[in-house]
Amino acid sequence: MRDRFAIFWLYLFNRWLTFIPFHAPRLWFWRLMLGKMGAAASILMGVEVRAPHNIELGDHVVLNRGVLLDGRGGRLRIGNNVDIAQETAIWTLEHDVHADDHRAVGAPVTIDDYAWIGHRAIILPGVHIGRGAVVAAGAVVTQDVAPMAIVGGVPAKVIGQRRSKLQYTKFHRPWFQ
Repeated sequence: MRDRFAIFWLYLFNRWLTFIPFHAPRLWFWRLMLGKMGAAASILMGVEVRAPHNIELGDHVVLNRGVLLDGRGGRLRIGNNVDIAQETAIWTLEHDVHADDHRAVGAPVTIDDYAWIGHRAIILPGVHIGRGAVVAAGAVVTQDVAPMAIVGGVPAKVIGQRRSKLQYTKFHRPWFQ
């Protein structure tokens, strides 16, 4: 019975409460659901979570519309001043393509401070994205990304190096989003 109650609340949260068009009540629900949520997080409408108790957000994180955060396969840690663009999926659980029984395997994901994840990027289980790294739009990240590296493609490969002093603080709360 307890599991059914938890599943009901997660369904209600993902399908209804994350679409409240005002930041304050939505952020209140986020603080109740997540394992940890830092100060001044900006979480826009329509972000979906799975196993929210395994998800930790740092200070000044920006999660844009349609981001999917999966904590089912292990801890998902997102550092400070991280910007995650629309429709990005971050997975900690996937199916083992070599398993005869199609079983799921999981691993934690860590995204360090000042990382920037582009539109519709996909980050797979077991990945560590270094401080200040940039993941280009549409990239599929299957391996760790070094600090300050810019990666893109399928699978993601290094395409450049970031040359920023990383001295900004993220804050993005547009009205009715």
